[in-house]
This record gives sequence, C-alpha cells and structure tokens, in this order.
Amino acid sequence: MDNEELKKKICDSLPPEEEIYDLAELFKVFGDETRLKILYALLCKEMCVRELSESIGMSQSAVSHQLRVLKNLDLVKHRRDGKTVNYSLADSHVSGILNIGLEHIEE
Repeated sequence: MDNEELKKKICDSLPPEEEIYDLAELFKVFGDETRLKILYALLCKEMCVRELSESIGMSQSAVSHQLRVLKNLDLVKHRRDGKTVNYSLADSHVSGILNIGLEHIEE
C-alpha cells in the first residue's frame, strides 16, 4: 500500500468532524477526578446531591456543578421525587466505559 492509498484509507475510516469533536468532549469529562467519583458513586445507587456530596466528601455546590456537566453530555439522568432530585447513570454505556477504562489501567 503506497502513501496515498494509506492516507485515503485513514481518511475514509475517520468519523465525521462533528463526531470527533463530540467524542473528544466526552473523554474530557472522564479526565476529572470529581466527575469520576460521582459516576462511581452512581454505579452503586441513585442518589440526590446531598447523598453524593456526603459520599465523595465534596460540597453540594461542587457536586451540583459537576452533575450539570455530566447531565449535559447525557452521562447522568435525573428523576424528581417531590422536592428531591435523584441522579443515576444515564445508561449501561456509562458503566461500560468506566469498567473498560479500569480494566485497561489494571493490565
């Protein structure tokens, strides 16, 4: 395979530019320790901001801010129960990403 063929093959295999951008944004989220702690806590059970802040030892304000980031990228979802808002992982893909990442670093 010559250089031009290789270049074409690589270009053909790349996702569209917008998807590359979105993927980069998704992986940035996993680069923050607080957000990872929140995601791992939510692996255990659905929780409100107060429970999350107590379980990871951070202020409710800091947890709320990070939950907003996670929610904007569809990694967590929320459910209102009266005045309380409970958070959980959005779907099984999120736990899959966490598990695969952990497996990779444990090799």
